[in-house]
Amino acid sequence: MYQLKSTQIVKTDINTCWDFFSSPNNLKIITPTYMGFNTLTEVPEKMYEGLMIEYKVTPILGIPMSWITEIKTVKENQFFVDEQRKGPYKIWHHEHHFKEIPEGVEMTDIVSYELPLGFLGKMVHPLLVKSKLKEIFDYRTKMVDEIFNKK
Repeated sequence: MYQLKSTQIVKTDINTCWDFFSSPNNLKIITPTYMGFNTLTEVPEKMYEGLMIEYKVTPILGIPMSWITEIKTVKENQFFVDEQRKGPYKIWHHEHHFKEIPEGVEMTDIVSYELPLGFLGKMVHPLLVKSKLKEIFDYRTKMVDEIFNKK
């Protein structure tokens, strides 16, 4: 099992931050365009526990993949968890935490994941998957800075 953790200060109030990140429609805005990210299911403005969302993504070599996630847990203005139900990972568990601080909101993402294909998956992880995930989260940090942290 691998884990990626990312923390960022979002210079806004907790309600604005939560409203943005809890809307499935905003995920495309903070995802690199080369990922070809498209939501295939109609989604509500606000997520809820049990919501299933189907996406089409092209994360590697332009190969399209189907990805289905379920919103497992939602505690308004504090955290939500999504888990992969169908997709490229054996396990994908993504926690999104929000904490009000004097500078705005401390947002922490924790992704716990496991790759398929046993030994082959372990070989590919450091060469391809780990760096690609870091690149995606670095892009997300940049976009959140552009949206919320402009000076």
